[in-house]
Order: sequence, then C-alpha cells, then structure tokens
Amino acid sequence: MHPEPEQINVASFLPKHAGYAAAVVAAGLLAGAWMLMRVGDTRPASAQQTVAKTEVNVEQQYVDVTEKQAETFKPLPAEPRAFRVVKNAVGSIDFNENMLVQAFTTNPGRIVDTMYNVGDDVKKGDTLFTIDSPDLLQAESTLLAAAGVLELQTRTLTRVKQLFKTGGGAQKDVDQATSDQQTAEGAFKAARDAVRIFGKTDAEIDRVVADRKVESILIVPSPISGHIISRNAAPGLYVQPGNAPAPYQLADLSTMWMVANVIETDAPAYRMGQPVAVRVPAYPDDVFRGYVTTLGLNIDPNTHRQLVRSVIDDPLHKLRAGMLATFTIETEAPRLSVAVPSEALVREGDGTMTVWVTTDGRRFVRRTVKTGLEQDGWRQVLSGLSFGEQVASTGAIFLSNKFANAVSG
Repeated sequence: MHPEPEQINVASFLPKHAGYAAAVVAAGLLAGAWMLMRVGDTRPASAQQTVAKTEVNVEQQYVDVTEKQAETFKPLPAEPRAFRVVKNAVGSIDFNENMLVQAFTTNPGRIVDTMYNVGDDVKKGDTLFTIDSPDLLQAESTLLAAAGVLELQTRTLTRVKQLFKTGGGAQKDVDQATSDQQTAEGAFKAARDAVRIFGKTDAEIDRVVADRKVESILIVPSPISGHIISRNAAPGLYVQPGNAPAPYQLADLSTMWMVANVIETDAPAYRMGQPVAVRVPAYPDDVFRGYVTTLGLNIDPNTHRQLVRSVIDDPLHKLRAGMLATFTIETEAPRLSVAVPSEALVREGDGTMTVWVTTDGRRFVRRTVKTGLEQDGWRQVLSGLSFGEQVASTGAIFLSNKFANAVSG
C-alpha cells in the first residue's frame, strides 16, 4: 500500500491576484507530488499483478507447476499390461545340416561332364554329373557273359530233353543240363543286380543285353531337391566315394539354423520346442519364426556360454549362412503388471528410477519405483506404484532437473 500524498497548500506560495494561472500551477504541483510518492514502483501494470511461479519443496519432494506448464506433462494413469517374459541373444545363421547333403559318386571314375553351378536349383533325381566308370564297364561285361552262358545252357537243356524223349539220352544228362541251366540263370540274375547297383534301370539293363553293347558312363543323380551351395566337380577330375571334397554340396534352404551361445545364467530358461523370433540386419522389417531344436550339454569353460540352436522357416530363401542375427525366445507365460510409458521414468544419479505422481495435475510428487521389463514403449513397474495413479507421461526429466537444482541450491 502506498501512503496517500500530503495536501500541499500551493496558494500560500502565490499572490492572491494570480487567479486562474495560480490554479493551473497548483494542479501541476499536486500531480508532481503524487508521482514522487510512486517513484519506487516502475513496473508495468501487467507485471504488478500476482504471477504463479514453479515451487519446489525439497523436504516433501514435490514440485508445484503453473497452469501453463501443467499442460505439457500430460498425466496418465498407471495401467495393467501383460509383459512377455523373453530372453534375447545374438548368434548367426547357418545351413540346416540335417538338410545338407554332399553328393559323392558311389564308384570311382573320371568326371566326363557336369550339369549345374553354384546357386542353381535342382530336383531329386536330376543328373549332377557323369563319370567314366571302369567298375560299371566290368559289371556290364560280366552281365553279357552271364547272359551268353544262360542262353547256351538253356539251349543245351532243351536239346537234352528232346533226346531223352526219343530214347537217345539218359536221365542223368537231363539232370546235369538242368543243374547247369539253373546255375547260369542264377549267375545272370546276380550280374543284373550288380549292374542295377550303379543306378541302371531294368529297361537299361535289358537294352545292354539285347544290343550286346556295354556303356561305361555312370550318371550321378541329385539325392535331394535343393540348391547347389558348393561345387568341386570339373571334367577330367578323378573322384572316389567319400573322398573329400565332394563334387557337389546341396542344401534344402526352406529351413535354416540359428546358432547362438547364451550366457550361463540364462541357460536354465531355455527348453526344447520354445518358439523363436529371429531378426537379421539385412531385413530389419522381417521376423523369421522357428523353434529350439538343440541345447548344448555343456557350458564352455572359457566363455561360460551354452549352445542354443533353432530351426528357422525361410520359404522365400532370404537368409544366408553367416548372417548376424538376434533372436527372442518367450521363456514364460506373459505377466500382468503395473505399467507406465517409458518417458515417465527418470534414472537418477544414484541409479534409482523415479516417477512424478499427481492427483490434481499441478503438484507432482517424486516417487522411487522398481522397474522390470520394457516392451512397446511401456515399462513394467514392480513396486512403488499402484494401478490408476496418475504420473507425468512427458516432461518428467524437467521435473527432476527442477528438483535437483533446488537440492543443490
């Protein structure tokens, strides 16, 4: 409150006959006196009004904000949310070795021709390469010889039987001829089976016998349908069964392996058959699904990690062996917990997590909470907060900074 200005008798300082001029001077002096009384208050009228300010109470740990500031904090209630209990690990993509085949020849020989290159698709039974096989040549020669002996013994038996019917032969001759014919027939069947082992069909074997012509070219077919992932075959190269490297290596790429080594403390959480979600940097928007098929039986003594291997579906053949990958496994059923937006939490200097709780949107009380999982922009609160309590969903770091400044000040 400003004191009322004193009444100044200006007329006493002026002559009586001043008249109108004296009155004007008196009015001016009165106005000047009033301004002198208010010389200490130079604020504009708008600033002279009461303005609400941010107030910080360190003892009770709350911050009062202005009505305009309160609009920026957007209080939201802590709500129940189901958090999936998952484990994450990093690993790599590899071929599914259960669907990986090395195509060897069953017999030694020299490669005559090759049909496919790396990356080509093949179907089961397609010819991969051909070899000139001395073993096949020998087997077909034996077949022709057995066929000739069988034909001779068959004619001999027929002739001996005719002679026996006309009285020109003895029974022992018939018996001997029958035995020789049966022996020749057995040898012929064995020779056919020996040629069949090389992959020749009955029609091809019949043609060899009928034409009396041997063919030493052996066809090596693809054992599975898949993709050529490596090739060591070349015309003129001598190959033997099981002699590495294999002429061709094939893989069925409809499934791949995800191989990871998880930390020792997480090992008990993994079980066979658990669903797996895999992501690779090459396809950041794609999620590849699979399941755990193998768990290591030992912990590596150097790294203290356990092998976890999963089979991943890849029908479009996007994955490549050697790709870096991350996988997520849901190890337990989802848990229903109190949840707040991740932005509502502030990590303090001592490592604790805090939220700012309000009931009226103007006073925000600092509260320490214990947090858990974070999923889809929400954070699990294990203790310190109840369902329905209002928290500052944005700007929590501003409130913490105000509080910290008040403490340090």
